[in-house]
Amino acid sequence: MAARSNPDIDNDAETQSGGVQSVDRALQILEILARKGDAGVSEIAEEMGVHKSTVSRLVGSLVTRELVRQNSERGKYQLGFGILRLASSIPGRLSVVHEAREVLEALAGEYKETVNLAVLRSNYAVNVDQAMGPSTLATYDWVGSLTPLHATSSGKVLLAALTADERTQVFKAVGLPARTTRTVTNRGDLEKQLHDVARQGYAIVHEEFEIGLTAIAVPVFNHLGTVIAAVSISGPAFRFAPEDQPGLIEGLREAGLAISAKMGYRHQ
Repeated sequence: MAARSNPDIDNDAETQSGGVQSVDRALQILEILARKGDAGVSEIAEEMGVHKSTVSRLVGSLVTRELVRQNSERGKYQLGFGILRLASSIPGRLSVVHEAREVLEALAGEYKETVNLAVLRSNYAVNVDQAMGPSTLATYDWVGSLTPLHATSSGKVLLAALTADERTQVFKAVGLPARTTRTVTNRGDLEKQLHDVARQGYAIVHEEFEIGLTAIAVPVFNHLGTVIAAVSISGPAFRFAPEDQPGLIEGLREAGLAISAKMGYRHQ
């Protein structure tokens, strides 16, 4: 006699299976938005190979949790500030924000540009704090934004601190997509840059993440000498040239070491 199935157990299994699939798809949406910057429901659905109604339902849930927000101008979706709350909950990260705040404000005041503090989250750099200089043209708030490691100054600093195997895992997961025509998308060329970043102690990016934007970043270390964050200064490419601004590179280095000292690092 064939065993009879328990409908309650069967339904529960189906519910769990559907729940896992929904979670996986929601995570895919977050990854797509992190990679693209913003995207519409149709664009996301096409990349995922699912119906638009599915994406719309999941995006709605993510918006409710503030993990995703809608751009009021273009109607597309982008990552929300809820991402920052998740990243900031990691032990040690909030202390970096707290200890760095005074230094970030001093940098912004001295160099008149936007200053950001970023940490590594999964395969991206997430900006966890920002100070705006008086010369800043735009008022875009980068806090909570996930940016590609290979196309940003902070990202390159964080990448340079990883092992070759760790970088390989990152590139396998997210690739090296072009954000602009100046983005470095060749692994060999990028590795050469990262070698220089590790050697010289800073990274400069000219319009690789966004046309018209130049940025420079340095590492922040903890008491073990491990890179735990990157502090950057960015500004319009037409007026911000770190290599030509006397004292800027050294000043940013000193700022990075000042934050590091607050985290217990002792520079040799």
